Amino acid sequence: MNPSSATTTLPAALPSTSSTPIARQQAANETTGLWLGLLGVVIFALTLPMTRLAVGTLADPQMSGVFIALGRAATAGLLSVVFLLATRAPMPKRADWRPLALTAAGVVFGFPLLTSVAMRHVEAVHASVIIGVLPLTTAGVGALLHRQRPSNGFWLCAALGSALVVAFALLRSGSALRIAPADILLLLATLCGAVGYGYGGRLSQRMRAEHVICWALVISLPATLPAAWLSWPASTVRTAAWWGFGYVALFSMWLGFFAWYRGLALGGTVRVSQVQLVQPFLSMLFAVPLLGESLDAVTLGFGLAVIATVFVGKKMPVKIAPSPSPQPPSNEAATFNTGNRK
Repeated sequence: MNPSSATTTLPAALPSTSSTPIARQQAANETTGLWLGLLGVVIFALTLPMTRLAVGTLADPQMSGVFIALGRAATAGLLSVVFLLATRAPMPKRADWRPLALTAAGVVFGFPLLTSVAMRHVEAVHASVIIGVLPLTTAGVGALLHRQRPSNGFWLCAALGSALVVAFALLRSGSALRIAPADILLLLATLCGAVGYGYGGRLSQRMRAEHVICWALVISLPATLPAAWLSWPASTVRTAAWWGFGYVALFSMWLGFFAWYRGLALGGTVRVSQVQLVQPFLSMLFAVPLLGESLDAVTLGFGLAVIATVFVGKKMPVKIAPSPSPQPPSNEAATFNTGNRK
């Protein structure tokens, strides 16, 4: 009787002792990932105002959008060569080159080039609300790549946050939202950014987050270096424009991804991407002192509403598809039963 009772109680006790520390570690990783993601978002929030500062306006043009996009990638790429050598980074595995190329296509070429060209024609505040749909596209790409299954409540929060961004854009347009060529470029930029974020976050699960963006920048150097040289400003530009270029090269194109990709790897692309919902409103706050744009109560109200959806969305469950692994319970059960036979 005693052996038979042991066979019924032992398997039930094993999962309870092993699941608690795993759950705690997952919660800790998620919290750390969200904080790192927020740090990355704060860095990225300055990208549009700084790009506007560097590219200038139609009435007062400074650097070209092509030079800002590819020049910042070339600068960060050269820094990446030094960083990879200093940290003795291993060469990416054969299976990693394709995701690295897709990461580079999204965040080294697509997003910077499209936004830099568009920023000559629109203000930073306007561009910020259009880019506000990026969290939803990033979450969609992340769900497909990582086989994550967000709950309906999570998607409801993501949709509500994006709807608030669209409503803000409609309210600020003064009439029906007019899809200008610059707006189309910004929307295409969100798709490129989502692809780069998704694949980069996936690579960060098996590579150091810093190495992911560094390798993406290094493999792009054969294209970015000559393009930056050929598009170098032909005339003198303001010192402020060079400060803007320096920021997007060092922080937006390089250091920001150190925190962002690490956050995606720890907290999950679907969940951490929702922190991006606050990015357009942070960009507006930064644009006030940098570009002299105004900030009113309506903007603050929409910003608080979007931030609320982020915190609610954080509470919603996100299921992760289990990875195939050996089943020790069945082996233990087999061993236990064999021992009972003896």
